[in-house]
Amino acid sequence: MPQIPERLHELTVGQLSARSGAAVSALHFYESKGLISSRRTSGNQRRYTRDALRRVAFIRAAQRVGIPLATIRQALAELPDERTPNRDDWARLSEAWREELDQRIAQLARLRDHLTDCIGCGCLSLETCALSNPDDRRGQTLAGSVLMPERRGRPADR
Repeated sequence: MPQIPERLHELTVGQLSARSGAAVSALHFYESKGLISSRRTSGNQRRYTRDALRRVAFIRAAQRVGIPLATIRQALAELPDERTPNRDDWARLSEAWREELDQRIAQLARLRDHLTDCIGCGCLSLETCALSNPDDRRGQTLAGSVLMPERRGRPADR
């Protein structure tokens, strides 16, 4: 039985974009960050193997839940022979990311709960401002809007 040439299994960047839903610029960015790879044709055009579809799906799913690209790259690099992640890989990695996501959710809930405490005065130096002064770390030593020091002899730029 004859083998189908590998080149027939490859995707152009436009095809990968259309199939994955990721913009061409995003694919170029992912490649520049080492998240996906391509080979170059004699005309210097990118060609991606079909497993790039799964890698892009993995990257986008991880991004949607707030995982930074550096963490995603590290996770992909830890796979044997930099293979495409499968269901078991996703389960293992998502479990490892759960604690970080839980911490972010708790932080966002705290911000949401304290948002109504802000009166919108613009100084962001209220005694209990959870936005610019979590846990009132500056309230012990400073008062008012003093986060930007003034230069001597000139008023601070506005």
